[in-house]
Amino acid sequence: MGRPRAATARQVKVTTMPTRTRLALATAPLALIAAAPAPAETPPAPAPATTVDAAPADAAPATPQALGPKERGNQTIASPVQEAYPAEAVGDGNTAGGYNQSRWAEDWTRYRDPAKRNDPLDRLKFIPFDANGNVYLTLSGELRFRVNQTTNPNLRDAEAQRQDITRIVGGADLHLGNHVRLFGELAHAGLAGRNLGTITPQMRNDLVVQQSFVDVTGKIAEADVGVRYGRQTFADGPNLMVVPRDNNTIFFVYNGTRAWARAKSVRVDLFDFRTTRLGVGGTGDDISERGRRFSGISGGIVLPKTLFGGSKLFLDPFLWRLRNDNATWGRTTVREERFFYGLHTLGDVGPVNLDWTVNYQGGNYNGRSIDAWLVLLAQNYRIGKSKGAPRVGFHFDYASGGGAYGTGKLRNALAPFGNNIYYSYQLYATPTNLIAFAPTFTFTPLAKLRVSAEYQLSWRDTVTDAVYRANGTAFAGTQLVAGRKIADTARLQAVYTVSPRVSLTGRYEHLMAGPALTNAGYKSSDFLAGWLSLRF
Repeated sequence: MGRPRAATARQVKVTTMPTRTRLALATAPLALIAAAPAPAETPPAPAPATTVDAAPADAAPATPQALGPKERGNQTIASPVQEAYPAEAVGDGNTAGGYNQSRWAEDWTRYRDPAKRNDPLDRLKFIPFDANGNVYLTLSGELRFRVNQTTNPNLRDAEAQRQDITRIVGGADLHLGNHVRLFGELAHAGLAGRNLGTITPQMRNDLVVQQSFVDVTGKIAEADVGVRYGRQTFADGPNLMVVPRDNNTIFFVYNGTRAWARAKSVRVDLFDFRTTRLGVGGTGDDISERGRRFSGISGGIVLPKTLFGGSKLFLDPFLWRLRNDNATWGRTTVREERFFYGLHTLGDVGPVNLDWTVNYQGGNYNGRSIDAWLVLLAQNYRIGKSKGAPRVGFHFDYASGGGAYGTGKLRNALAPFGNNIYYSYQLYATPTNLIAFAPTFTFTPLAKLRVSAEYQLSWRDTVTDAVYRANGTAFAGTQLVAGRKIADTARLQAVYTVSPRVSLTGRYEHLMAGPALTNAGYKSSDFLAGWLSLRF
């Protein structure tokens, strides 16, 4: 987020965050950062089920809500300077272990004091260009080495798939005094292995301008205000509806304008974006897709602590519009204009952490009205008083379905740019025509080891409509067969934090296909993944 003043050396400790928000070297030259914003990006055409979508090692155990709040003990982290609205709820993504999913949201101004720089990498986080340190540069980078193994790709009885994945990211964050900041980020995606299927630009890409924007910030009365223009990540909304998708090798990013005003207990964000279609050969072949536009307003209200006796809760209303000139439902690809009217409640009530969203969707699909609902309820309970105490909970999710293969109203709900792995590490489920329930459990058997598990049961809302993958495409033929039960899915994740900069992650999923899939010829599948993540 933009910094309304020259950043102070203030450090912010991690506070409890909603369960859904936990998910997981070339340095961008200053010429790139200061350049005009990159061409408007659009996401690639719907990718096959083999698309890589792997969370960062320090961000998302088994499922985001299996995690509970951001609990890092007494560790002090780098956090955005935020003097008005509480920093943990401004909609800039999740900070974990000192690093944010979106690197521009980090504040490393504590290293203005040379005595606090413990090694050469610390020095890269604050490079001053004037005596007062008001003009300074922060460099960032990430290396991620990952292997995925899927026994039945696309849920067919086929040769197993192995993906060997490399992510390399380098960024630079230049602050020009109190009110102007330039940020740029380059990324490389490498992919090898066996039986890879269709490879998208978000899986393999020589070089991408992942982000490139300018911020202008300031203060009006008691509010922090700012405007950002260029290519950027965006996460101001429910995790299941809009996130940068760190699981992809290349982030999901937008181009356009975001503006905000944040006072002590209220905030408002406005945005107008176009999405991306990436090329694969370098930084100059990304294509602007004018046919997909995402705009709207997201708000925030700090609810009184006395409401539930010492609670810390936020109420975030949102109104969004998504126009897609090539939306596909059933056998037709036409223009869709969809409106999202929603309320998102998140935070803590004593030992209970919750993240609830109710969203009605209206609009028009090729002359047919849209009438759809999303209800996303995640909650967990901390067993004990320590921050590392085990957590038990569940999530229940309802996404309406129907109409894709018929006439009249379209009742299929849509989560436009959400967390793709939330329901399946193998990307075999999405909140469209879906009812899901999953008990969750998270515990810390060792000081640096976090383990999360869940068992998810899922059904179709409407048996005459299809089962849908994470990329929004239907499992062919499922709309023609009987059976409401989609699958049972058992998932386990372990994250070992070697140091604040280094983490190891292991992940396993067993998807047991139900009649809605098996009656159309689909099979059960196992998934195993492991990766090493290094950041500075």
